[in-house]
Amino acid sequence: MLSIKNLNAGYGEMPVLKDIDITIAQGEIVSVVGSNGAGKTTLLKAVSGLITYKGIITYNTESLQALPAHAIVQRGIIHVPEGRKIFPEMSVIENLIMGGFLQKADRKQNMERVFTLFPKLADRRNQLGGTMSGGEQQMLAIGRGLMGNPKLLLLDEPSLGLSPLFTEVVFTAIQTISKSGVTVLLVEQNVYQSLNISNRGYVIETGSIVLTGTGEELLNNQDVKKAFLGM
Repeated sequence: MLSIKNLNAGYGEMPVLKDIDITIAQGEIVSVVGSNGAGKTTLLKAVSGLITYKGIITYNTESLQALPAHAIVQRGIIHVPEGRKIFPEMSVIENLIMGGFLQKADRKQNMERVFTLFPKLADRRNQLGGTMSGGEQQMLAIGRGLMGNPKLLLLDEPSLGLSPLFTEVVFTAIQTISKSGVTVLLVEQNVYQSLNISNRGYVIETGSIVLTGTGEELLNNQDVKKAFLGM
């Protein structure tokens, strides 16, 4: 579904990603894990058309390189950014409507889907986003992404700053989203949780892929245990 080959990207004269190769099959959950500053966010920004890059990114055999970000969204690639980036002065309903601005015909159905996945958002539908807790805002950010009818969902650090309770809610939701037919590319510092739900994973260090395997293989890898799991 998604193929990334020889990807190099950065900001100005500062290189971040170096010769990245990643493949994602339809229906998979694939995690890219690594420490802060390893290049995970830059990777998602390249896929979603937010930064320029060198290399080849293809989605269902179509090159994404010449496409603007809104055209990538139209093809079903939805990016839920790090830090949630909700609209704090808008209500839950208004935030969700913004997420579905290209999918007006499916708005009611998609909103029901979001409220089924996150019942707390249904209870807070008229509450301003900025008055909600961090966990509730993360639910809203993911729900806003689902309003765009994603075929490929890019999730950037969805558990960042969340309590263990909300972290569990978010990762359970990711599994539910995957079972509904949405392919997921997940970047995370929470290595155990992300690899535990992933079909496959990649470990990135200082902009380069250093390990790859199934989620189970990486969780049992001694280098991963030592570097990320404190074992």
